[in-house]
Amino acid sequence: MTMPRLPRRPNRRQFIRSLCASVPVFSFEQLARALPLGVEFVNIAREAGLRTPTIFGSEHKNKFLLETTGCGCAFFDYDNDGWLDIFLVNGTRFEAQWAPDKAPVSRLYKNNRDGTFTDVTVEAGVARTGWGQGVCAGDFDNDGHDDLFVTYWGDCALWKNLGNGKFIDVAAKAGVTTNPGNGQARWNTGCAFLDYDRDGHLDLFVANYIDFDPKTTPLPESGPCLYKAIMVACGPPGLKGGKNILYHNNGDGTFTDVSEKSGILKTNGTYGLGVLVADFDNDGWPDIYVADDSTSSVLFRNNHDGTFADVGVESGVAYSPDGKPQAGMGVSAADYDCDGKLDIVKTNFAGDTSSLYRNQGAMNFEDQTFQSGLGRNTRFLGWGVNFLDFDNDGWTDILVTNGHVYPEVGETSAESGYRERKVLYRNLGNGKFADVSMDAGPGILEQVPGRGCAVGDFDNNGSLDVLVNCVNDVPQLLRCRNALPNHWIKIKAVGVKSNRTGIGARVYCTSMLAGKPHRQMDEVRSGGSYISQGDFRIHFGLGAAVTADIEVHWPSGVVDRVKGVKADRVVVVKEGSAAGG
Repeated sequence: MTMPRLPRRPNRRQFIRSLCASVPVFSFEQLARALPLGVEFVNIAREAGLRTPTIFGSEHKNKFLLETTGCGCAFFDYDNDGWLDIFLVNGTRFEAQWAPDKAPVSRLYKNNRDGTFTDVTVEAGVARTGWGQGVCAGDFDNDGHDDLFVTYWGDCALWKNLGNGKFIDVAAKAGVTTNPGNGQARWNTGCAFLDYDRDGHLDLFVANYIDFDPKTTPLPESGPCLYKAIMVACGPPGLKGGKNILYHNNGDGTFTDVSEKSGILKTNGTYGLGVLVADFDNDGWPDIYVADDSTSSVLFRNNHDGTFADVGVESGVAYSPDGKPQAGMGVSAADYDCDGKLDIVKTNFAGDTSSLYRNQGAMNFEDQTFQSGLGRNTRFLGWGVNFLDFDNDGWTDILVTNGHVYPEVGETSAESGYRERKVLYRNLGNGKFADVSMDAGPGILEQVPGRGCAVGDFDNNGSLDVLVNCVNDVPQLLRCRNALPNHWIKIKAVGVKSNRTGIGARVYCTSMLAGKPHRQMDEVRSGGSYISQGDFRIHFGLGAAVTADIEVHWPSGVVDRVKGVKADRVVVVKEGSAAGG
């Protein structure tokens, strides 16, 4: 276990002044009095250097459903300097004829450690144009550098991190281009690295939406396809659903498609979008949950023998409380009630609510959407969603990123229009959540066509920030301005026998809260939210506690224990360094 010294950075006052010159700089006491929550989110994307818009489909009218899904984003530390960098997936347009130097490409931004970022896309070699969708990260070859997998309508990219600031696409060599070889381009969406057989090598799961061919897909006027009397792109109902893919890592830089052998294809679910990997039944093996659009979602239980079984229906996470299919988009997991079991939140279409499934153990979930308070909002169309402890009080909250799917709705009275604000729910610690959006700052209230959303502490100050990829707009970088006195701790897991990224490691944090032991838990995971990647470091709010006991349960079976760790720092736990401690 090591506790690294982070590079020197500006203090809070200097940082706010440099990035938000239009926002007054207060003392902590003044700021606390000015902020109802003690916390607010401010969009500093332009000041931080994120000024390139994400291009995705036509801006005012879409012919095809492909133009509506948007792109994911990632917080990850590609250069291992202890500071989160940013990757933003980009798309294209059907009608556009791009000049070579004008075509939209996915963007990689290096963290300058002063609150700003530098675009290093070209130097890094990751400039690629196409119908980009999602992104997930993980060190698939265990060389100590996190790699990126980017999904597309068409062949996907596996960007191998060379460790010198450059990447090379090895998807074809590795066997993960996802090309089925029948001339039909796959529409790949959410993805996640996972070690499903616990052999120390990261495998790869890729969700697929529909089998899409613009030459044969019906146009809006063919139905006509209508949404509240507005002519819109057709689907997904009526279109053939895509097939999800599971790749096994062979340990030599290549993968084998084991989708059929593993049982992944034996499911009624289709139209896959968000992918969530977690050990839901506490048996030490990773399971897979997929948010499906306009049909039942699926939960693949790991059978420990290289196969999976879809138990979504019997587990209670396939449908709404009244047994109806939903239009699932984004997914996130956390132990929001601190009972030692991972729960699920899922976003859905406008006119519906987000879903909150409380884990009761043994692969049984109870829908707590309305009992928890999430059922009060039905006018938003949710995409990216994350559990996060925004106020560091020791209870995980929920952030939902919204934006309508059809640009044709404009700013009409249909729901909340095309551009929508976010929703922030505060965990009250009793199984209920309060909608605190209106007090959470201008970054939450700004209306955007949001899609992918990732959470991470990009300035290493202990407050969780938010990255949002928007459709035909610049991204958002929501910095959390925090005036609360609460403490925090982050755990960076480094695998040895387990995969190097530590994906699948379960981390427990025990501290004192209100005079009683408070035990939190989370897992290191790849993917999640809406086709996005968040910080691999596990973040725990500690409230008033200044120390915590940490346990890391590795996929290999090794358990590291570190007692009395001081708060307000990043703690690196290397597998086996504190085994039996």
